[in-house]
Amino acid sequence: MDTLQGILVVLHLLGWAMVFGGALAGMKGTKLTDGAFHGILTALVTGIVLTGLLGADANHVKIGVKLVVALVVTALVVVGRRRPEKVTRGFLGAVAGLVVLNVAIAVLWR
Repeated sequence: MDTLQGILVVLHLLGWAMVFGGALAGMKGTKLTDGAFHGILTALVTGIVLTGLLGADANHVKIGVKLVVALVVTALVVVGRRRPEKVTRGFLGAVAGLVVLNVAIAVLWR
């Protein structure tokens, strides 16, 4: 079970890295890359599965805060994909900043 959990954590972090990289790469021409969409789906699904594996041992407040941030990032990525005219550097900066916030919460909140 530890191996499965480790693999899911790696996939979760890679998903967030894809969103972060997609936001930074898009700043050159104010376009959200398709990789950001796939990354947020990966991060969201693996995060939910990881929470299920933790069960009662999970810090539910931390998980709730991370889920809210993840849902906001998901909404921004979906809006950026469907309405590319709305994507600005500030929009992409918000996506990147929220990704950093989510990873920081995961690492620093004990």
